[in-house]
Amino acid sequence: MNIIVLTGGNSAERNVALASGRSVAKALRDAGNSVKVIDPIYGAAQPDEDKIFSDKPAIGKEFPTAEELHRYSSRKVMECINSDLFDNADIVFLALHGKFGEDGRIQSLLEMRGVEYTGSGVTSSAMAMDKNISKIMFNHYAIPTPKWFMLKKGDMAEQQVDENIKLQVGYPAVIKPNDEGSTVGLSIVQPDVEDVQLGKALSDAFEYSDNIMAEEYIEGRELTVAVIGGEALPVVEIKPKSGFYDYVHKYTKGFTEYFCPADLPDKLAEHIQKQAITAHNALGCEVYSRVDFRLNSKGEAFCLEVNTLPGMTELSLVPKAASAVGMDFTGLLNRIIELSLNK
Repeated sequence: MNIIVLTGGNSAERNVALASGRSVAKALRDAGNSVKVIDPIYGAAQPDEDKIFSDKPAIGKEFPTAEELHRYSSRKVMECINSDLFDNADIVFLALHGKFGEDGRIQSLLEMRGVEYTGSGVTSSAMAMDKNISKIMFNHYAIPTPKWFMLKKGDMAEQQVDENIKLQVGYPAVIKPNDEGSTVGLSIVQPDVEDVQLGKALSDAFEYSDNIMAEEYIEGRELTVAVIGGEALPVVEIKPKSGFYDYVHKYTKGFTEYFCPADLPDKLAEHIQKQAITAHNALGCEVYSRVDFRLNSKGEAFCLEVNTLPGMTELSLVPKAASAVGMDFTGLLNRIIELSLNK
């Protein structure tokens, strides 16, 4: 099969995407496929594969700043998709994350180009990337989700934000961009020190989006569920060795422990898996996704978000869950491709 692995891109999750792309390309090539790696930020004139994968700092250290990302042109992305690079592809495997990769824009360009691609379609990708819309849909389908409210850049002074947090979600509060992943721009503002932490948290989030979310922090356990072909894989529990599950803990080997299946009563695990499927379907997702939860001390699960293009690195959660049911990494990729070609 002729497969293009589309990776990199011009989002704050570029480094993560390149790590996913490298893993995916190697596995598909080892399985006997003809694989071409393309990074859309280079346009129609693609460098060799080694150059593509070298254009990133070490994953797990820092994500690119908004200023650094300005060097990548969206016009180059359109030039790339419209070029003859895609003429003989049977399918494009999307190893992209964040804006311009996971939010429906690349999916739209590929559909107009008449090229098959992996994962969810345009509308569901856009809805899942928009945390506010996702949570509105969760409420509609009776999926518990933490309380939240939205902030637009320039609309509210810090003191007013503080007052609204106290009234609507309480402290600790999660401050995050409305349309980023991998905890890019995310902070947890603690009670009693909010006067010190809130200003920086707002500044960090607004660096990556003009619309940010203030969300209730659910004290408890971090869980996630992969949904593939309409079925939920075992629940994975995530335990950072210190702090919270931020960008560094996600992508630095040894900083976090993972347990799959999670140590949960069977009925609770089944309930969370059903909630994951409901969330996946509520947003109209196709093929596969990863649904993130927090579990409080009362055993109540709260859905945070749905990831339509979850990570595919050696530390990624979907491959861990697939492995727990006897599906190796190549088998997982083949399943994603098979489902995508038949959606």
